[in-house]
Amino acid sequence: MPQRHRLKRASPHAAVVSALALLLCTPQAWSGEELSVLTMPQALSDTPFASEREAVIWRREELKDIESLVRQLRFDLVNNQDFEAASPRLLELQERASAQRLLPAFIESTHGSGSEAKASIWEEWDDFAAGFTDLEDKIAHLIDVAEQQNPRDTARALSEVGASCKSCHRAYRYD
Repeated sequence: MPQRHRLKRASPHAAVVSALALLLCTPQAWSGEELSVLTMPQALSDTPFASEREAVIWRREELKDIESLVRQLRFDLVNNQDFEAASPRLLELQERASAQRLLPAFIESTHGSGSEAKASIWEEWDDFAAGFTDLEDKIAHLIDVAEQQNPRDTARALSEVGASCKSCHRAYRYD
């Protein structure tokens, strides 16, 4: 008989530590007037980055880390059905895969050498940004379903998160 685990919220101490770690790893916030989350950064000065190269490297590494996090969640939620172990990773995914956090790294025309990004990102910015909104919605749904500890529904919701990532990659990333 499979053992049932309750999905627990991270302790307040763990939540503070995780939040501080994410803040330290996230580029500094804009000074001055804040841009809309979904507004395309037109220039380096619109972002928290010191150079376009820094933005490209940061986004590439951050997206790879998010991909690894999704793989770990598949292991936790689908293979092991360990909802307790997955809980802090789900919250981390929700924080790290947000439009607010990632879109500033897509400074207009930062494709080409060292970047896997296609130029169509900036030509189709509204659709590109909407993909992040879709991803955020799917992650929120995954968290809700995981809290119910239904392995089949959780696996389906995790697959939807992966499908959202893949659809964006097909359209906007060189392989």
